[in-house]
Order: sequence, then structure tokens, then C-alpha cells
Amino acid sequence: MSGCLDDVRCELPECCEIGEKRNAVASVVAGIFFFVGWWVIIDAAVIYPKQDQMAHAYHTVGVFSTVSFFMVNAVSSGQIRGDSYSSGCIGQTGARIWLFLGFLLGFGALIAACWILFGCYVTHDFAEVYPGVAIFLQNFFIFFGSMIFKFGRTEELWE
Repeated sequence: MSGCLDDVRCELPECCEIGEKRNAVASVVAGIFFFVGWWVIIDAAVIYPKQDQMAHAYHTVGVFSTVSFFMVNAVSSGQIRGDSYSSGCIGQTGARIWLFLGFLLGFGALIAACWILFGCYVTHDFAEVYPGVAIFLQNFFIFFGSMIFKFGRTEELWE
């Protein structure tokens, strides 16, 4: 029974094949997710401008998520494998450490956004939960956009 779906093929129609435009499409989609993330938090900050409605310190999580976006996408897959990057201060090992720290920062920002949502807005019975949801959505969209930009592109752009 474990191989019952081995022969099932699911192919995209020709109109959905992006082929050579894969890098451009991935970049645009990642940019849209990044934009939507910041748009959501700016909307929440405009609707709830007072400190008691939405603490201004909560915006720090989005800044860390943005820094993670740039850290993760500053390193190409070729640099991680050691194909296109052999010189420099720390070489391939440095690129791997940089990528790992970028992922840690992104996951940490996403976890912090969850903690703000549930720890500060859901459990304390605030009348409005939208600021917490906006903080979470901002970090989710930025993190998801970072993953699309990192893993949705081909290697020809980096080499």
C-alpha cells in the first residue's frame, strides 16, 4: 500500500510554466509578501496609535524579521556549497554561519510575534486583538517572502 501513488502524475499546463522567468517571478512574489507584511503593521499602527492599544516596542520584532530577510537572501546557494565562494575572510564556513544566524533571527522573530499575539492580546482579553494579529502577520509574511526569495530562484542568477 505504500507505493499506491507512485504512478500518479500531476503536471502543470503549458500556460503555467514559467521557465526562464522563474527568478523574476520569485523576486516579485517575495517583494509582494515583504510589502504586505509592512503594510499590515503600518495599518495597525495608524489605527491603534496609543501606547496602551499597541506598544511601540512591538515594532522591534518586525525590524528583526526584516534584518533576517536581508541576511538569508544575501547568501547564495553556491556560496553555501562552496562552488562560487572560496576566498574572503571566512569563506564557505562564514557563509553557512551567516545563513544559520539569519534563519535563527527569522524564526526567533516569528516566535516572538506568536508570543506577543497570544501572551499580550489573546490571554489578557483585550477588546481588540488586531494589533497582535498584525504583528504576527507582518512577521509571517516577511518570513514567507524570504523563503520564497531564497528557495524559489534558480542558480544562474547567482553565478
